[in-house]
Amino acid sequence: MSFKQPDLRERQLAAAKAKKAALEQFQAKIADPALAQRLTARAAHAVERQAIKQTREAEKAERKAREAERVRQAEREAALAAERAAAEKAEREREQEAERKAARDARYAARKARSKRR
Repeated sequence: MSFKQPDLRERQLAAAKAKKAALEQFQAKIADPALAQRLTARAAHAVERQAIKQTREAEKAERKAREAERVRQAEREAALAAERAAAEKAEREREQEAERKAARDARYAARKARSKRR
């Protein structure tokens, strides 16, 4: 006495048949040997990708370590250069001071010599 053409029971049977057909289709796909072969190939490919990724990461870490060593070496060289420059500057200042002292002493000696001549 419903306005719907297929009654409840017919709709339930149709749904059950559809579920059963979908389940059979799924089981047929799972049983397919080509699927197993594709899954095996996919797993093998995933292992290869992982190995390549690990190799790349190891190379990246190695490059990073080499770059860090280069930076440390450059810092050491810069520190040595700065130290050498400071030592050379100090040496130049000592030489200039000695030259100024010698000039001052010469002027003093000349003044003394002039005053003794008088």
